[in-house]
Amino acid sequence: MQSKATTAKQYLDELPQERIQVMTRLRNIILDNLPKGFEECISYGMLGYVVPHSIYPDGYHVNPSLPLPFIHLASQKNNISLYHSGIYSDPQLLHWFVKEYPKHVSTKLDMGKSCIRFKNLEKIPFDLIAQLCTKMTPQLWIEKYEQVIKK
Repeated sequence: MQSKATTAKQYLDELPQERIQVMTRLRNIILDNLPKGFEECISYGMLGYVVPHSIYPDGYHVNPSLPLPFIHLASQKNNISLYHSGIYSDPQLLHWFVKEYPKHVSTKLDMGKSCIRFKNLEKIPFDLIAQLCTKMTPQLWIEKYEQVIKK
């Protein structure tokens, strides 16, 4: 479910009422905890947090006119999804997250390669998401991206 919004405020304003508070809280956690250098944008119809061209001029290998994506946050039909490229590309970060998750919530982790799905809005590990956001700087992400993804 991709939004046609062009700003974060517009994206949040379009959400169903029961999701606005949770999505706003997640957005604020990301903004408050991401290391300096990442920028918020609308990307692929979601809230995106990217390495801008001013830091990484090469951009995203799939479409170099786009900045290098890192995190996306989306309100989907059946869940809220957090896409974290660092988890996908860094086995140690993935291991840390999977190990920490049950310490924060009792529900089973619902996760794909980079996608963490939250179906129960009452069981989102906000503190863990905050910690996850601090784990990788733009420079570390660029290095990992070039090692693992941009082969």
